[in-house]
Amino acid sequence: MRIVDVNEIYSPTGGGVRTYIDRKISVLASMGHELIVLAPGKEDRIEHRPGGGAIHYIKSRGMPFDSNYGLFWDPAPIHARLDELDPDVVENCSPWRSAWIVLNWQGRAIRSFFMHNDNLEAYAKRWFNRLASEERIERAFSWYDRYLQRFLREFDTVVTNGPALTRQLTARGVRVDTTVPLGIERTPFSPSLRDEQLRAALLAQCDLPPDAHLLLGVGRHHPEKRWPMVIDAVQRAGARVPVGLVILGQGMDTQTLERHIGSSPHIRLFHPVYDRARLAKIMASCDAYVHGCGTETFGLVPAEALACGAPLILPDSGDAAELANPLYTESFRERDAVSCADAILRMCARDPAIVRRAAAVASGTVRTDETHAAELIAHYEAVIAAKSGLSLPHAAHAARA
Repeated sequence: MRIVDVNEIYSPTGGGVRTYIDRKISVLASMGHELIVLAPGKEDRIEHRPGGGAIHYIKSRGMPFDSNYGLFWDPAPIHARLDELDPDVVENCSPWRSAWIVLNWQGRAIRSFFMHNDNLEAYAKRWFNRLASEERIERAFSWYDRYLQRFLREFDTVVTNGPALTRQLTARGVRVDTTVPLGIERTPFSPSLRDEQLRAALLAQCDLPPDAHLLLGVGRHHPEKRWPMVIDAVQRAGARVPVGLVILGQGMDTQTLERHIGSSPHIRLFHPVYDRARLAKIMASCDAYVHGCGTETFGLVPAEALACGAPLILPDSGDAAELANPLYTESFRERDAVSCADAILRMCARDPAIVRRAAAVASGTVRTDETHAAELIAHYEAVIAAKSGLSLPHAAHAARA
């Protein structure tokens, strides 16, 4: 099967979506399928991947306020590339112009809208939560749900990447055909990678001794990640116990976060770590992973941290909350720095050996991206079969031919 993903939110400097797509290309290739991504770029170029699959960058305009991403506008180069590639499935995840570009292409492939996020949760509710209740915000932005319904009815299937996102959308009457939760590449991640010398070195970077508590956060510097709330919580908890925070990431809010941290020596911003083995070692060496975003639709990074045996400090909403377990998690009210600080203090008060042992046991249960890919392919084969009127084995053969 050949899948082409017309994906405006893929960027070589992106976060969770880039991680998911890069690994998905490799996993599908190992299963005998091919994934090609059409992504906005500063120039036209093709980046082939070992084993199969590729990223086709198509010269496009940049996205305002975030230079990491671009926007598709002209349908002609997208349609020409789709004609050339002749896929079995075309995926799309942006609800704006690229969705209509995909729908207006005259090709044989089934169209799949793959939901990576919910803009109402990620943006409207974040922007206006201090001014109105969630119910009022949903009513005010009901036009967005009507807009989603308008174009989603034209897609052959609508897929979400986690149960929390499915619950949010279906509660508002938005079409969802199936949920295929994401997974992680578990191979690089292991509790055995814990390095006490690395832990002590990171605490020293935070001007703290080895007997202090080391928290880790990973993600781009963007308002939806709620790093200022996490920083406030760590500073509040730090008035009671010695605790340091290391945040790996970059983005549009880097200077804002630097100002928010101020003169505190116990919170450090470091560049993203793209080397998976190095990232896994850092995750395994922290005392807990703290996650601020309560609108995450899956939470790849918390899942990776758990696969390294890191205890978790999580908001009580979003799909990251699906990972929570009292044996190795402390939860807090989303967007609430005081509640987050209390969760940090509770984690610091627990026996570290016991809570890490519980997280290490749970590390082996983290869902894999191989499982995700296999379920997604099975779903696409069923949609192709239903649309073609063939039995499933015949449709699968036709899609691979």
